[in-house]
Amino acid sequence: MKNVLLLVHDDEGQEARLQAALDLTRMLNGHLTCIDVSVPQAVAGDFYSGASDAILLEIEREREASNKASLQARLGHEDVAWNWADTTSTLADGVLQAAALADIIVLNRQLGPGHYAGMRGVASQVAVQSRKPILAVPENLTRLELGRALVAWDGQASSEAAIRACIPLLALAEDVEIFMVRENGERTEPTEAAEYLSRHGIHAEVVIAQSNNAGADGLILEECALWNADYVLMGAYGHGRLAETFGGVTKRMLANSKLPLIMTH
Repeated sequence: MKNVLLLVHDDEGQEARLQAALDLTRMLNGHLTCIDVSVPQAVAGDFYSGASDAILLEIEREREASNKASLQARLGHEDVAWNWADTTSTLADGVLQAAALADIIVLNRQLGPGHYAGMRGVASQVAVQSRKPILAVPENLTRLELGRALVAWDGQASSEAAIRACIPLLALAEDVEIFMVRENGERTEPTEAAEYLSRHGIHAEVVIAQSNNAGADGLILEECALWNADYVLMGAYGHGRLAETFGGVTKRMLANSKLPLIMTH
């Protein structure tokens, strides 16, 4: 895991994304790729909307050009290898176009109302379509910590994919906990996941809770607080009988977690 892809866009989550990406790239001794996305803004309802769209796009490009100059100046003083690419598209499509050789993609889990409130949808779309690990960070993150990793395990294919893809990150952790909410639909037990990790030199504690009215996401968040987790590693949007339930968990974790989420579909 060496290639870190960062979404660059002048919004309220950008600073948190940048700090997380820089920290992650240093930890992995990797390479940072910045994809700067200018988002077309559509105006509908009058004959001149085409001209209005062009004006708004030019304003967006000018803003991103200024943003690019500022960030590239900062990156020039950081101790990471990096490169830059520009594109015009939606945020999700811009990231997906650049994601072919990415090992992990840095996004926000959600931004506040009125500030690209679809960022949760961007993280969801990129996770599902790229099949790459997504690091989704809160907009107020100032430093990425990876010392205590809570693996939210549901025994399904997405959880399995998450730990396989993120062995290099889990290897950086001082403590790893595999936490499962028992729902009797698991195909792989958490003890099997712990055994798998142990063969990579990662020794994890297993904790199992029974499902209750708090829901799986509520129990995960409670365990994060009790165990003092730094981040959550989880599968995103499972398949089959539990798909609707687990999809709901993914969406609610993106909406409500105060910690960084690393998700893999």
